[in-house]
Amino acid sequence: MIERRAVGQVKEITSLANPVVKDIRALAMKKFRDQQNAFMAEGLKLVIDALDLGWTINTLVFAKSGKGNAAVEKVAARTVAAGGLVLQVTEKVLAAITRRGNPQMVVGVFEQRWTALKDIRPKGDDVYVALDRVRDPGNLGTVLRTVDAVGAKGVILIGDTTDPFSVETVRATMGSIFAVPVARATEEQFLAWRKGFPGMVAGTHLKGAVDYRSVPYAGKPVLLLMGNEQQGLPDALAACCDRLVRIPQAGRADSLNLAVATGVMLFEVRRDALVIEDRA
Repeated sequence: MIERRAVGQVKEITSLANPVVKDIRALAMKKFRDQQNAFMAEGLKLVIDALDLGWTINTLVFAKSGKGNAAVEKVAARTVAAGGLVLQVTEKVLAAITRRGNPQMVVGVFEQRWTALKDIRPKGDDVYVALDRVRDPGNLGTVLRTVDAVGAKGVILIGDTTDPFSVETVRATMGSIFAVPVARATEEQFLAWRKGFPGMVAGTHLKGAVDYRSVPYAGKPVLLLMGNEQQGLPDALAACCDRLVRIPQAGRADSLNLAVATGVMLFEVRRDALVIEDRA
């Protein structure tokens, strides 16, 4: 894990050879994110949202051009007060850290946060999404953002999935990584947990004979189970569903993008709640 420095420490860095900069750049690789239990989030708004939601910040990096910016300096002060390190860097260093030619002014390095599967105890009309072996970071990020938008409670990642804390996934969430609890499980662990699920488990499947719009989702917890981008739901997961549904299509495409299909399903599952909340 990236070492957390003493309260009040602020450094100015211009060299790519600086060891702290090297540690942060290494977070582009999953093995280093796992070793350091850390990840990067780009953008002032994302960093502010994370701090407001109680996430632990290890390091704040900002461009020299941000010096004198009231919002940036306030975030820097919050980082220092939390015991984090603040780095003021050149545009060249910031571009190297983010691997982007036109980087955001601010980057935060945060501790990863996982929810234990055993701590997910649905009640009322809670909605969760379980994703089987999702591969694409853009898909996962978009699903997390949609889960946040509809007021669902969290995401369960099943099997060998893409990393929710990768730079690409975090970018795609647009900050929802900080608002949506994420759990992970093997297929066996998930199936054991599913036995105690107190509501409906609905899965999308090409063999689903039921139109997704015809199922009564309201009034109980719902777990939406979505399959892999290439293969869909495997037999063992399809068999654990109470309902297998299908999204009708009129064109030549034989399937929808995973994130789009999940979004369509989530807005239908949450339709009654969203109408009530909108009117309120």
